[in-house]
Amino acid sequence: MIRAIGLLTLFLLASISHTSEKNEEVSDFESRHPYAITEEREPCEQYNPLRSPHFGDMHVHTAWSFDASSQDTRNTPNDAYKFAKGGLMGIQPYDENNQPLRHIQIDRPLDFTAVTDHAEFLGEIKMCMTPGSKGYWHPVCLAHRYFPSLTFGTLAAYGMVGKKRWGFCGEDYTDCMSNAADRWGDVQAAAEEAYDRSSSCKFTSFIGYEWTGTIGAGQNLHHNVIFRNQQVPDEALSWIETPSQTHLWDYFEKECQANKPGCDAISIPHNSNLSGGIMFETARLENEIVPIDPVTKEEAERRAHWNPLFEVMQHKGSSECDNRTPTWAADEYCNFEKLGYDSFGGKNTGIAADGNMDWLQIFLDDAELIETRLPEESNFLRYALKKGLKQEAEIGANAFKYGLISSTDTHIAAPGLVMEKNHPGHGGAGISSRDGIRAGLPDEIEYNPGGLAVLYSEENTRDSLFAAMRRREAYATTGTRVAVRFFGGWDYTEDLCSSPNMVEQGYSRGVPMGGQLNNVSRSGNEAPVFIVSAQSDAGTPEYPGNPLQRIQLIKGWYVDGKLKEKVVTVAGGDNNASVDINTCQTSGKGHQQLCSIWRDTEFNEANHAFYYTRVLENPSCRWSQMICVESDVQCNDPSSIPEELQACCSEEHKPIIQERAWSSPIWFTP
Repeated sequence: MIRAIGLLTLFLLASISHTSEKNEEVSDFESRHPYAITEEREPCEQYNPLRSPHFGDMHVHTAWSFDASSQDTRNTPNDAYKFAKGGLMGIQPYDENNQPLRHIQIDRPLDFTAVTDHAEFLGEIKMCMTPGSKGYWHPVCLAHRYFPSLTFGTLAAYGMVGKKRWGFCGEDYTDCMSNAADRWGDVQAAAEEAYDRSSSCKFTSFIGYEWTGTIGAGQNLHHNVIFRNQQVPDEALSWIETPSQTHLWDYFEKECQANKPGCDAISIPHNSNLSGGIMFETARLENEIVPIDPVTKEEAERRAHWNPLFEVMQHKGSSECDNRTPTWAADEYCNFEKLGYDSFGGKNTGIAADGNMDWLQIFLDDAELIETRLPEESNFLRYALKKGLKQEAEIGANAFKYGLISSTDTHIAAPGLVMEKNHPGHGGAGISSRDGIRAGLPDEIEYNPGGLAVLYSEENTRDSLFAAMRRREAYATTGTRVAVRFFGGWDYTEDLCSSPNMVEQGYSRGVPMGGQLNNVSRSGNEAPVFIVSAQSDAGTPEYPGNPLQRIQLIKGWYVDGKLKEKVVTVAGGDNNASVDINTCQTSGKGHQQLCSIWRDTEFNEANHAFYYTRVLENPSCRWSQMICVESDVQCNDPSSIPEELQACCSEEHKPIIQERAWSSPIWFTP
């Protein structure tokens, strides 16, 4: 009843027109919002108390990142934001007149974007790329400009793994830190210029950076740091200065919350699939040695607070689950965008090194070289979600209470470039186009265009979107713009899917994705009931969307000291949809909309549990197969396969993809 009254109040407040006088305008603006207002801006013309999905990208690298710069990315954060708004942008390679030889554009503008250049070497790259600066002619800078492939050895391997800086940084690294602070100011200025503070509220930019935690020979602990508003610390501290997650949280608490009124932040882990199994170990991890001290309730609570979101998909693969492991062998949809190695080091310094980057070994001790191996269960999100249930049962706190998003991790300053058609590659760990347009596939076969983050918010502003991040009302997609709703409660009726008030009832009688069910609102012995609905993405004439095939619900629970899980198809199902891989023509019917009311008849109120949904479209051609088809590659005819397209017929190549979305979980705690 209280929630229903609150919802009605929101509707009434939303209908109040803004007055022309500033004081009254601000008063109305602040009064109608169910979250704190920390910025000055015009009220939005469109405000939805039932919240709308906003699509964005929260993982974007530009020329100011050391690895993007080494690949001759020249576009800046300003360019990235213009691209996110729908602008045409030129990218590498460049001709002798410094004109780009390729141009790209997204199919639809984004609602929000965060540029997240690496804090590591932010100052060094500015110095190396600015004529006349101290260090410009240092051997490291010369190598970066003229032998850019060495950047990963001189900066990444030596700097990030060893947590060291080079001599041109000056005493106590003051020169590099000073230049990094200047560049950090540029990052803020670009975000402020891009942010639409008018009543149109068409685009929101967030100030952020990547904290590139790296252990051993490339075991990934990377997090994207996102600040709520323009109130940010004076420095963007990197892995070198804050060499563990707990150090990073200290920085948030001391340099953000304590020193900057209105400052708040989150950090979003990504690519657990490349973490070598350590992403979900203690947050105190600084090297390969895992501390023997157990995780405390305080540490788990801090982690849950600062890490409310998890990036489950980007251009370097999916981190949901992996059916190459025994745990998920029966879940066929875990076989999605998987890499054949569990860390960057496993790819580049191990037994699978192809000779192109095995020189990295000269920067590492033999003990730091690791063998190439497939990711294990501990590399994946679903493992972490179950581990969190066990942790909460044992110590009273769940460190891994993640809402889910996806992003691109583009290294060509191209947020939202997620279309399978005409994919140019995102750079980063992929193939560089610095020296010319590559014949054949523009990227390594295992990589993909990445995904999008979706946030349910009342309006498109920093405060509203950040509040959605905090409460985990978010979902991830592989680039499709399918609209997903997911609610959990105790007394939803069976006819809600056909009700025009479904969303209103979802909020007033339960909790949305990212929420927490408990016994307080429960009466009797009811089992939890879930509403899940999905609307297909219509796409555009050039990049049409696909029909929906099915919705699945994934449940995990902790019972009698054991972690269990199950996958249930709750709407749609097998529909004989298929793809002709020789033409990329699709066939078979699907659904424009799916909706289901599902009751957990096996519910036990004594068990900790989570529930999330996976929405799958009909199958379609992957970006790589589109290129193979356009090149008329016939795998049964060796004469039709040019050398640069051999990957089209490799065992690693997956010609078909099923685009999808993952909702954030809903948890139950006894």
